Amino acid sequence: MKNPFPAQAPGYDAEAITAVIERAFASAGLDTSSAPMQGLRATLRHALHPGSAGRVATPAAPERDAVIDVPARVTDSDRAADSFERHEFHSPAGARAYKLFVPAHRPPAPCPLIVMLHGCTQSADDFAAGTRMNRLAQAHGFLVVYPEQSAQANASRCWNWFQPQDQRRDAGEPALIAGIVQEVATRHAVDPDRIFVAGLSAGAAMAVVMGETYPDLIAGIGVHSGLPYGSAQDIPSALAAMKGGRHAAGSHGARAAPAAGQPHLHAVQRVPLIVFHGDRDHTVQHSNGARIVEQACQAHEPSTRSTHRGEAPGGRPYSRTVHASAQGLVCIESWTLHGAGHAWSGGDARGSYTDASGPDASAEMVRFFLALPAARPPAL
Repeated sequence: MKNPFPAQAPGYDAEAITAVIERAFASAGLDTSSAPMQGLRATLRHALHPGSAGRVATPAAPERDAVIDVPARVTDSDRAADSFERHEFHSPAGARAYKLFVPAHRPPAPCPLIVMLHGCTQSADDFAAGTRMNRLAQAHGFLVVYPEQSAQANASRCWNWFQPQDQRRDAGEPALIAGIVQEVATRHAVDPDRIFVAGLSAGAAMAVVMGETYPDLIAGIGVHSGLPYGSAQDIPSALAAMKGGRHAAGSHGARAAPAAGQPHLHAVQRVPLIVFHGDRDHTVQHSNGARIVEQACQAHEPSTRSTHRGEAPGGRPYSRTVHASAQGLVCIESWTLHGAGHAWSGGDARGSYTDASGPDASAEMVRFFLALPAARPPAL
């Protein structure tokens, strides 16, 4: 999608620009009058019509900064910082802030580290409150680090999982996140064989990217409402992928052409992963979760598969499918949350994008991660 906004302009016709934006969403098959997209539509209109009719808004950010998720609510944890530490990471790839939670009581031996990647418009405090991962870290004795996307890199603080430069090793945001992990590991006693990454929505898509680009660093991946590796190369393909369309990643050998000059991307790394996705998610369609599992199965080639259906204490029915190797080692776990939308399952209402009816995605991810064997297969 070409950026409809001039680089420098004293003002513009807000109604005309709004119409251009809505036509762009319509061309991607997205109805901005539907409930999941109403928040996005309202945000765009507010940005283009600030204050009174006599004022003009600042021109919108370039294509890289386009919103690719619905806005989150402001929470109490956004207004009052939690007690864990805030740091700033700098490298040739750029700079990002992050928050680190160190439990008061942890074993003297090197401990696990979980990297938590927030969704669009969220912050580290918001994501920590909603997932309650710090509480689990206190109980199990592991560290949690929350890298924060900057508004300069993406106006809605989305991780840029859909940009080619942010889908490669030693470049862009994967390099920044890996650098944060390595900085934390040098300052604390972190077990290098038990570093895991998890995320929600755009953060989940970036967690998948991290597993593919840094399989020597990441021992397990937690994906909640995310997208498969290589499913987009720009804003239009990202919007189509969120809606359930196939782009670079297809099935049965059928693949559409990628963006000009960009190679096809395939997930080949055998990093264990656990996936959660609501089958009523209209922001990132449930088919994306199924394709993540499909990619993982192509890499792992599991020998067995079993499915269990149940109901969480909060009333949410679910289907849990487990894929294991011939030796009985679980390599892929997939949860379909029946009737759930775009929200962290079992989350706390103090954070945005949460669904208290469960099951508890945070607890299940921690269980999955800590049960993985320390010895990992070599990267392909």
